[in-house]
Amino acid sequence: MMTARELASGGASVTLIDKSGFASEASWAGGGIVSPLYPWRYSDAITALASWSQGRYVGLCQQLYDETGTDPELRQKGLLMLAVDDQPKALDWANRLGRPLSKVNGDFVYQLESNLRDGIEQALWMPEVASVRNPRLGQALRQSLELNPRIQMRDQCALEGFAVKDGKVQAIETSQGRIECETLVLCGGAWSGELGKLFDFRLPIQPVKGQMLLFKAEPGLLDRVVLDGGRYLIPREGGLILVGSTLEFKGFDKQTTEEAYQSLYQSALKILPALAEFSVEAHWSGLRPGSPSGIPFIGDLPGYDNLFINAGHFRNGLVLAPASCRLAADLLLDRKPDIDPAPYGFDAEREDQLY
Repeated sequence: MMTARELASGGASVTLIDKSGFASEASWAGGGIVSPLYPWRYSDAITALASWSQGRYVGLCQQLYDETGTDPELRQKGLLMLAVDDQPKALDWANRLGRPLSKVNGDFVYQLESNLRDGIEQALWMPEVASVRNPRLGQALRQSLELNPRIQMRDQCALEGFAVKDGKVQAIETSQGRIECETLVLCGGAWSGELGKLFDFRLPIQPVKGQMLLFKAEPGLLDRVVLDGGRYLIPREGGLILVGSTLEFKGFDKQTTEEAYQSLYQSALKILPALAEFSVEAHWSGLRPGSPSGIPFIGDLPGYDNLFINAGHFRNGLVLAPASCRLAADLLLDRKPDIDPAPYGFDAEREDQLY
């Protein structure tokens, strides 16, 4: 939806199809932190997209609210990271890039979040990190696109095949009929690898399951995102608190499990013991689009003159979205890109392992 919005703002006409419902998969299931977790552990390619995007979320959410009346509920309250074992690397990264990250003591931590577990002596603090209520962001984006005369939207519409002539995709066959196209853009998330098979090439994007819990706590119990040992708590309006997330290579299986429930529950109580007094309201899973090094593919795909991709954002789809969609639109509309496109091309060098 962000790609379509960027293209339409540049004058293109866009038809957007989804085999289920728009923003109903990973976009809905994630946590909505507007930052990579432990951002200094990522490549420069991820940092470039994240840095561009983070500075634009306040304006984006305000624009969507003004257009639609739906509030994505952006909360810019900062991120506390407990028990970080590579603090020197983090501080060096922040100093090198001029990012606001500092080492703080336990007194500072408890002034911000008095209900965290006892015994915290130090932490890392990133005051500018925000979170957004991603299901509401999806709602606002959909409403914005429905108001845009340049965009047509078809949900429950699966891609089933295509017609090609002289190396160009002329049309796609869908469960709702044939659609002519000048350019075809694949933004299929965890299913992008399966879509690639239709075009006879291997796209190294695979589903990686993540499970989450939602507590119904009292307002004020937690006010900002807290990260500890790879698990995080994210507060929402009204006292809701999310805990996430697992990292599971189970194919397209989205079943929740008791094992994950218990692991997430214990992680939540370790960070915020008072959650033991409150009920778990929901337990769900989603499928991330895992990719080598976690670097998305943004650019032309080989073998066709008009086939493009914007997919493979792995754990950082939400935070990288504004930048990756701007880059995609710049390339598709022959504009000078704000971001160097080289690291995201299909032929760009990546490490083999998923990150």
